[in-house]
Amino acid sequence: MRPVLDDIQIEGNWPDPAELEFNITEMLSKYFETAGKIDTVKCAGHITKAQGLLLESRGPQAVIGEICRIEAPKGRGIIHAEVVGLRDETVQLMAYEETEGIEVGCRVIASGNRLEVPVSDKLLGRILDCMGNPIDGKGGVDAVLRYPALANPPDPATRPPIRRRLATGVRSIDGLLSVGRGQRVGIFAGSGVGKTTLLGMIARNTNADVNVVALIGERGRELNDFIANDLGPEGLARSVLVSTPSNSPPLARLRGAYVATAVAEYFRDQGLDVMLLFDSVTRFARAQREIGLAAGEPPATRGYTPSVFDSMPKLLERSGNSEKGSITGFYTVLVEGDDMDEPIADTVRGILDGHIVLSRRLAKAYHYPAVDVLESVSRLMHHVSGPVTNKIAGYIRRLMAVYAEAEDLINVGAYHTGTNPAIDEAVAKRNAIESLLVQEVEEKSSLPETLAVMAGIAGMEIPPEEIGIYERGLAGGAVPAEGIRV
Repeated sequence: MRPVLDDIQIEGNWPDPAELEFNITEMLSKYFETAGKIDTVKCAGHITKAQGLLLESRGPQAVIGEICRIEAPKGRGIIHAEVVGLRDETVQLMAYEETEGIEVGCRVIASGNRLEVPVSDKLLGRILDCMGNPIDGKGGVDAVLRYPALANPPDPATRPPIRRRLATGVRSIDGLLSVGRGQRVGIFAGSGVGKTTLLGMIARNTNADVNVVALIGERGRELNDFIANDLGPEGLARSVLVSTPSNSPPLARLRGAYVATAVAEYFRDQGLDVMLLFDSVTRFARAQREIGLAAGEPPATRGYTPSVFDSMPKLLERSGNSEKGSITGFYTVLVEGDDMDEPIADTVRGILDGHIVLSRRLAKAYHYPAVDVLESVSRLMHHVSGPVTNKIAGYIRRLMAVYAEAEDLINVGAYHTGTNPAIDEAVAKRNAIESLLVQEVEEKSSLPETLAVMAGIAGMEIPPEEIGIYERGLAGGAVPAEGIRV
């Protein structure tokens, strides 16, 4: 039975119906008055110009770095773009994807967010694109957090010093160019000398907890080649790959670098030791140059815009130690014309904590990895290796330098044994040093094995405390109580 109105008890004081009607009328009047004053540029915009890499739109109101959605016609759907410049009501955009199909009048909507990367432990074994989305067909990553792609480096005042040694499994690096956890090292070489192959050896053999591999602007075929030939199933299981091939738009190549760094920062914040393998900084710099030139920046050194030299330290300084974990960075630099003093190589060398130079001359002689030890430097070797190990490494480098100076005389038969004791010693130990430095791609050497070979060349003993307590993941057996000696 339905109740009658008189039976319903209403608590409180209700307004007079006439007054209620007046309030609604007044509210609607103010709404329509305000709606006429709304600036539509703040809500959305539309494309007014598309020239080369740069898109321009009237509106929406956005900030530099904000992600926008372009509603493209002709079946293209949504194209993501980023704000790279502002001029009055004109918004300059760069797309993450190809811009085919975009026309004047396409609607542009600001997302209100900058690029963020979905992160979780389920990223291990996955392949991501320039926006952090999986591209391997294995589904989502069940992200628990989102990390900003563009972030500030750790506070220099809170960074712990680099004191722990990192094993790479490559004898020439572990023995003569020792690297510490949290160190940033550049691998410098021309094209086809073995940069990517060396990165693969490090990724497969290192004792770091997690690998983050950034293939920025490289050949598209190198992704599967790197997985099959360099990482393998075991290496892939503890790695995250970020791939933006050379045919990607420049913004995609640029942001892929930041996405990979953000993923490394997530695992570092979990208290892990992360290895960031970045190939290559030169492609990153070229992408920034293309964007800068399109946005109207003046070209500076060899056509590189000022933003290139501003962006590189902001990217490279994000690696290193923090209060929670570490990111050890290996960054390859494609040296133009084998000129080690070209602008990008010179800038990167000044930022990083060491550089490994690969020699085309050694590569031609089938000396792999083609590490030119005499041209390479690890600025932190003396901090992560003990005094005896450093003494042995210095002894071997000195023999190599003596032989290099006398090599021409030796090869033409102009040098006679007994003339110079230093040269005689260098010649006598030449083959042993070559055996130390030459290593097959599939060959892995533990740190004790490498130090044992070095101790044998120098005829010295390395005390056990210089090898240190074995950390998780380090290959090899137990250290003899009497140290390493051959």
